[in-house]
Amino acid sequence: MSAAITTVLAATLGAGVLTAPAGAASLPAAVPAETGTQAAPVTYPNAGILTAVGKTGFLAHAWVDGRRLLQWVRYADGAVTTLDAPVADSTGTDVIMTGKGSTPARSLVLQLRDMAPGGGTVTMDLRPLNATYVKAVSPDTILAKVTKADGSVELHLVTSAGGTLTQRPVQGLPADATAYLSSTPARDGSVLLTYSLRDGTAWKSELAVVDLATAKATSVHRPASRAGQAAFSATHLVWVDGSKVHSEDRATGAETVTDFGFDPDESSMVVGLLDSWQLYGTWTSLEGDGTGNTPAYVPFTAKSLASGRTVELLDYADGSVMPGPGNTAYVRGGTVEHGDGLYRISIGADGVPTAQAVAVTGRPVALRHLGAQIPRPFDLASRMSLRWRMSRDNADVDLRITHRATGKSFSKTLHLYTESAGSPYLFDRGEFGVDWADVAAESEMGRDAATGTYDWSFTARPQNGVGPDLKASGSFTAVKNAATQHDLGWNGSPDLLARDTAGVLWWADTRFDAAAGTLVPRYSSTKVGGGWQAYDRIEVLGSVGSGPSDFVARDKTGTLWLYDVTPSAYGTKISARKQIGGGWNTYTQLTGGSDLDADGRPDLVAVDKAGALWFYKNTGNVAAPFAARKKIGTGGWTAYNQITATGNIGGAPAGDLIARDKDGVLWLYLGKGDGTFTARRQIGGGWNAYTDTLGIGDADYDGRPDLFAYGPNKTAYFYAGTGDLHQPFATRVTSPALTGLPAHDHLS
Repeated sequence: MSAAITTVLAATLGAGVLTAPAGAASLPAAVPAETGTQAAPVTYPNAGILTAVGKTGFLAHAWVDGRRLLQWVRYADGAVTTLDAPVADSTGTDVIMTGKGSTPARSLVLQLRDMAPGGGTVTMDLRPLNATYVKAVSPDTILAKVTKADGSVELHLVTSAGGTLTQRPVQGLPADATAYLSSTPARDGSVLLTYSLRDGTAWKSELAVVDLATAKATSVHRPASRAGQAAFSATHLVWVDGSKVHSEDRATGAETVTDFGFDPDESSMVVGLLDSWQLYGTWTSLEGDGTGNTPAYVPFTAKSLASGRTVELLDYADGSVMPGPGNTAYVRGGTVEHGDGLYRISIGADGVPTAQAVAVTGRPVALRHLGAQIPRPFDLASRMSLRWRMSRDNADVDLRITHRATGKSFSKTLHLYTESAGSPYLFDRGEFGVDWADVAAESEMGRDAATGTYDWSFTARPQNGVGPDLKASGSFTAVKNAATQHDLGWNGSPDLLARDTAGVLWWADTRFDAAAGTLVPRYSSTKVGGGWQAYDRIEVLGSVGSGPSDFVARDKTGTLWLYDVTPSAYGTKISARKQIGGGWNTYTQLTGGSDLDADGRPDLVAVDKAGALWFYKNTGNVAAPFAARKKIGTGGWTAYNQITATGNIGGAPAGDLIARDKDGVLWLYLGKGDGTFTARRQIGGGWNAYTDTLGIGDADYDGRPDLFAYGPNKTAYFYAGTGDLHQPFATRVTSPALTGLPAHDHLS
């Protein structure tokens, strides 16, 4: 394997002191590169398709802002040059061909660009020659098929000299050697052509080595089999025929065949050649093809045609072997040790090929467990799913869930795939799992499963054979009819209610995207209905009694109404409103969601016009949801223009409260567990940048409640809870959770 090199680098977000939100949260930074014996690889372009390689850089079709663009990336520093052309071709040097056609062969006016510092460009217009492009072979010369006046087609070397095109026909080839014609890049003054000739009603393949100086075929090779992708060196030829890799000694004509024995319709081989080292492996995508099938798999390997010795270079090759400058080859692929990217293959000082990463994507090759997505606690009565995240989806997962006290268990193999309707166990990209209803129906635990601690474990087996099996384990606590905070859908993730300026209420179902580290939309927002401008306050409480979160709304006469959200056949529904009582316009602020008295139910807190703080205990009875109010703060609360129940963010016995004063300073009140709070402590400034801050519960499944903040111009941010009362929130991350919604004037 190649020597130790640097790898890229999971993005991380640090937890910072809660300072002015307007200045918080830069983009995720890369982890510093590890020390190695080789230079650090540069970044490989997003979804880049390798197109050309050279001495100073490489060219890839990259995905940029929804468009495919050609980008030249320099090895030395990762500097990117974007080219104004749709197609390109490689010469194996810094000279690349670019054209304006839909393919290189359809590009009648083309450029030969030297991408090395100070390099120039040669433009060729092939139309006067009635020619079409085959291969660029030097800074000023290409191979082209020229159609003559009599309709016959010849292969010519076309050279630009001072803007004038000259051409030389290639000698020594059969007259009809232009069908299915392809060429390797030039190496040591020659190229290897592959073409097909008609043999009666069939086609046969031939290989020809052409000397560019003399424009003559120096040798023609007639394999007994079909010749696909081919490569050559001074001593050998290699080519592919289905699952077979052929090699031929150029001096003796002796041919050897390695048959890997798989169905060519299911997999294909890639081959290359460095001196007498044959390079081969199956063309294997890291993410698979979405079918869930297990194709034939051969790691990318070098085999000595002299001694038979083999050396595994890469765990997989995702694309053809591309000849490079000097005696090198380049392959998109990866190793478990160094990750996914672009690798240079060269002969080491000991005469054995080695692989060096020159550009990396940051994606791991080995399957990685990225965390369980299981709400804490897990409500057995809800529609919640048990979910886990992995670095890629093409795996079969042997899952086991066991109730620790009784030993009752559930076991199932989850076959993951994305093609067509997709696997029922694949919830989102990189996220798999099972619904509890399936666990209950298919196991001895049954629908009356016990509460308590459950242990889970799984073994994930890569379907493409790339990398070792992944093993992971953990546990979760299960309850029934748990009180939930900001989860109207009862699916284990936060929901937001937004009223637009026309009075229409929208329900935004969200989920936590662990890769982005923020709250994102789960589905398109649902329109609840119009007329909600009748209320001056809407507040999500958490569950009144049991089931999904409920919410209250205060109308402009001061009457408070309860909207009970209940389970339904298709999820949850909002029941008709129930009047709680009048006189609520005495309060300037309301907030709900924190369990202030540690009884397992979220309560309501209100500030009256005199500045007193009142506690409304949740009774668990939808008909009479609150006990008689209790004063828990006397005066002084008029200093705050916003209060937010957050749940237990500081680690004290019960739910907490944050309050923003008129200067934008944020204060934390830790709940004591009896409906009262400790003395306030300052936790940050600049919070007047937001119009709304919401305690949304545990969105990222780490057991700590999180915060959502909304500001002018539809700016929104996710703050992960840390559980540290001194720094209760991590650095903010921009959230697209409300993307697509109309402008709104109230969020809850």
